[in-house]
Amino acid sequence: MTDPLPPTTRHETTEEELQRAWVDGAPRHDASITLAEYDSQWPALYAREEARLRSVLGDRVVEIHHTGSTSVPGLAAKPVIDITLVVPDSSDEPAYVPDLEAAGYRLVIREPDWFEHRVFKGPDTNINLHVFSPGCQEIARMVGFRDWLRTHPEDRDLYERTKRDLSTRTWAYVQNYADAKTDVVEEIAARAGLPPRVD
Repeated sequence: MTDPLPPTTRHETTEEELQRAWVDGAPRHDASITLAEYDSQWPALYAREEARLRSVLGDRVVEIHHTGSTSVPGLAAKPVIDITLVVPDSSDEPAYVPDLEAAGYRLVIREPDWFEHRVFKGPDTNINLHVFSPGCQEIARMVGFRDWLRTHPEDRDLYERTKRDLSTRTWAYVQNYADAKTDVVEEIAARAGLPPRVD
């Protein structure tokens, strides 16, 4: 008998919440999700972005990590490189946003009520650059989830099966697809000893 799933801590994101978070309005998707087989070039794309970000921000880079599905060898993923960047204070936009924008990064999401989270798109590679401040528990969750999937193929396979099933549906917004993965993410996170996600 398997343990019951932990309670879901992420509610389904509403249209109002999406529009409030996106700087220029949330782009509609209205399609299924395209998953790509694992690409051995993904780590190199991450490494190029890390080098560029370090050259732009210098010692303002407190931590930087390749996260998300493209960071897990063998895992099918949306071909978007997720990067988790920690700066001294993600809410202090004048301290880092102008330099990122000058380098071609574009601020697309601002979530002051959720760990002062910011998301940027890249100048030439399809990335999601997630920015947090030190001590944010979401950093440990993202890195810990990656590390668990890298070393636990049964959970990597479970996650991939779930993503493949969900990817065939039509989603108004990509965030709706992400929300739909919550139960399996929390199931795996609990096995990995990670704290539940907080909204």
